[in-house]
Amino acid sequence: MTHLDFGPLVLGGNPFGWTADRAATFAVLDAFVDAGGRSIDTADSYMHRVPGNKGGESETLIGEWLTARPGVRDRVVIATKVFSLPTRPGLSPDNVRAAVEDSLRRLRTDHIDLYYAHRDDPGVPQEEVVAVFDELVRAGKVREVGASNFTAERLRSAVDIARDAGLTPVTVAQDHFNLVERDFATSLAPTLADLGIVELPYYALASGFLTGKYRPGRTVDSQRASRGEALLGDPRNVTLLETLDEIAAAHGVSVAAVALAWLRQQPTVAGPIASARTPEQVPDLVESFALELTEDELARLA
Repeated sequence: MTHLDFGPLVLGGNPFGWTADRAATFAVLDAFVDAGGRSIDTADSYMHRVPGNKGGESETLIGEWLTARPGVRDRVVIATKVFSLPTRPGLSPDNVRAAVEDSLRRLRTDHIDLYYAHRDDPGVPQEEVVAVFDELVRAGKVREVGASNFTAERLRSAVDIARDAGLTPVTVAQDHFNLVERDFATSLAPTLADLGIVELPYYALASGFLTGKYRPGRTVDSQRASRGEALLGDPRNVTLLETLDEIAAAHGVSVAAVALAWLRQQPTVAGPIASARTPEQVPDLVESFALELTEDELARLA
């Protein structure tokens, strides 16, 4: 079981260096922490796919912010990942060792609170993967180990290997899960519960769909608009938005806050991951911090 305190919501760092420049990144981070947020999620690969980027932009901006805000490093949980950066691909021990040093340098910190395998690497024996992550923990460079996008079988195998060898186990998972995309609840959640692993789900707002900005007949100006608009093609999702509207109105909060609160109240979930590209988007996330949905409201969203 994790010993980290993630707070009620984890701030996703994927917009930083992409849709949020340095000034916007600092403003979003300031607003989040000032409101009581305490966890920030990024990856070495964010956002290498953007023209002109090479990867590591998000980590670099977070590191600059940490340096510019004395004392804040001790108040936040920083999570990052290895595997997906084209120049540091996979989970071979040598690559993991090199990648963690790159991330530490960009983040301008001496330790990473939570270090994930961004996804599974079947080409590397799991014994080697488990051993190198344990090595990083023992060296003080990493506090806890996470696994993102693993199957239940491979996650259980990694945990068994660590237990049998007396090495650091995975304590946190990160997977795709939200109100409209729920496969996680049956494919992985039972295994996490059995292993005592907590979940920090990504795509918590379904690429903006669960903010309520996508509606039939409305055009949204967003780089991810095609995905949100596609979800409107399912009548069940339109009905879901109507239910979210009613629950949000009853609590006097945003639709996004309700969607995030629902996710936080699901079995194994420690807190959802959601991002903001402007400080004006942060209050909707913050509204979810203390929001507790009733059993009736959870049933309506089931």
